[in-house]
Amino acid sequence: MLPLTTAGRIGLSVLLFLAGVVALRLGESVIVPMLVALMLATVLGPAAWWLHTTFKIRWGIACIVVVVGLVLANVLITAIFSASLTRIVAQVSSEEKVLKTYNDFRNKLEKFSPVEPDAEVFPKNPEKIADIGFFRYVAEAGPYLVREGGKYAASWTWQLVVMLFITFFVLLEGRMLARRAVAIFGPSEEVQDKATAVLFEMAKQVRIYLVWRTIINLGLALIMFLVYYFCGLSQALTWAVLLAILNYIPYFGPVLASIPPFLDAFIFSENPAVAIVVTIVFWVVVVLEGYLVVPLLMGRNMDLNATTVMLACLFWELVWGTTGLFLAMPIMAAVKAILYHVPEWRVWANLMSTAHDDAPHEHPPPADLLATPPGESTNGMLGGGHPDAVKTGDASGRSHG
Repeated sequence: MLPLTTAGRIGLSVLLFLAGVVALRLGESVIVPMLVALMLATVLGPAAWWLHTTFKIRWGIACIVVVVGLVLANVLITAIFSASLTRIVAQVSSEEKVLKTYNDFRNKLEKFSPVEPDAEVFPKNPEKIADIGFFRYVAEAGPYLVREGGKYAASWTWQLVVMLFITFFVLLEGRMLARRAVAIFGPSEEVQDKATAVLFEMAKQVRIYLVWRTIINLGLALIMFLVYYFCGLSQALTWAVLLAILNYIPYFGPVLASIPPFLDAFIFSENPAVAIVVTIVFWVVVVLEGYLVVPLLMGRNMDLNATTVMLACLFWELVWGTTGLFLAMPIMAAVKAILYHVPEWRVWANLMSTAHDDAPHEHPPPADLLATPPGESTNGMLGGGHPDAVKTGDASGRSHG
């Protein structure tokens, strides 16, 4: 085989990268549910282990309980949005109410807009809804939107069912799967110990991100719900829950979450200044959360610089669409853990970090992770596994007897 030149190696690397992107895109229906299930199992594993050790219930029952809890959380979110949709339908059930709301909105728009509203799209003082161009466009697009929305909802429902089943089985057999995954890297104890350290650190970083991100999002949603409620927004709870969901997407999520409450306040509030107040408070809270709360609670280990985050969002959105935006940060947390624990790749981990080049390493050396940290069980490494499947041993899962 002829030796490759520098240009040849670069070209081969680019081809391999493109092949990987194509494989990720074509395998979306399999890879995405598996990734989401692994992340959920990583988070739910310690909860199942706590139920098993505290209440002495069988491991399989503990796994079922945490999965059912996840299902109930999804049902609650669905119920909130369904109730919101019902209230919106009630608000537009009468043509008289719709025309009154429209005329109020039209007057506010004319007063505050720097340009004159289009007379075709937003006519002045229409006698019936059919005279309003905006509503005509919505009505024409209605069947298409309902059809596409139904397809999207059906697809996501099926994906959710698959994810829940995979999550349950990964929880049930996680420890065994982790040992056998480590064994793939070879019989050498040193290699298996290093693979175990990387696997443990990946699970730890993903769990740190998802748990703290969820807690922060719930706190953010509670604060903004109170703001929306006292400002008189008609869908205060819905917009708060929407913020908690969209805030998993860096940068883009809060921007999208700020639009509905602004429109709600502008359209339905008697004083249009309420919309400005709501938006200002929203961004003050979000900025404080991003610059104070997140670094304090998540620590420096989860730090990714802004360039890395933006490129990750763009890349994973290109590969998996909206789903990729939600998965971008957990994936990058796992990737950074892998890069740090391979000495030849550590420069890439430093490139992704916000730490200065001369700063001390924020992660412990890989050798320090070969043993289970005091007070922490590796049973949750991949979301946990059957506690009786492995005897007490080292971090690699080999039995001491």
